[in-house]
Amino acid sequence: MSFGDPNPNNPYGQQPGQPPQGPPPGQPGYGYPQQAPQGIPPQGQPGYGYPQAPGIPPQGQPGYGYPPQQPGGTLQANNGYINVPGLGTVEVATMGRRLGARALDGVAYGILYVIFSVIGIASLVGASKTVDDCSDTAYGTAAHTQCVNDAASASVGVVAGFFGFIAVFALIALLYEWLMVSIWGATLGKMVLNVKVVKESTGQAPGLGAGFIRWILPMVGSLFCGLGTLLVYLSPFFDNSGKLQGWHDRAGSTIVVKTK
Repeated sequence: MSFGDPNPNNPYGQQPGQPPQGPPPGQPGYGYPQQAPQGIPPQGQPGYGYPQAPGIPPQGQPGYGYPPQQPGGTLQANNGYINVPGLGTVEVATMGRRLGARALDGVAYGILYVIFSVIGIASLVGASKTVDDCSDTAYGTAAHTQCVNDAASASVGVVAGFFGFIAVFALIALLYEWLMVSIWGATLGKMVLNVKVVKESTGQAPGLGAGFIRWILPMVGSLFCGLGTLLVYLSPFFDNSGKLQGWHDRAGSTIVVKTK
């Protein structure tokens, strides 16, 4: 009967006939591969055979098959399309469509102007009275003096009525452009040509504040013999960002897109 190690090649010094014992604590078990608990991959290694939750890429790695979300107003490769929150990828309205919509609105303005002019002039002419109408009264009499005073008052009324007519037409133009773009994002001309003005950050209609800013800038330009208005409406041609934003668009943080 031997009390020494009968087998010097036995790595654990176990006696023959005894069951194999595990490795000492803290040391790897040579010849006995470690097994991780089921469902938990070894530390530092990806869990092969254990798919990640759909739509959630591994930490620190891009999500293949899931394109990153683009911020609002991101132009896509200068191809005329833009990513707008709430609308997705939409096409920027061309200058041809925008100028065409402006021309249709000009026709609408012209029709309204003619209608108001005919009504206003007819009413003013009917109410007017000249000094010649006083020739049937004796000169120097109280009746003649009263007739001359009435004629002068009528002339003042005609001038006041003319400027009042201009003010009413300007108010209609203001309400038409400002309110329609602010609330619906489009005037009648823009609706016909499928063009809409939206906030670049939300994709919604501009609202009263941004709509007013967008409207007032061309109107201020009209004080310079209309040249400023023309420059504002043509300013999208000078935009090198590819968004075709005019000066009034930038002031109101808006863009003009196609709806169809």
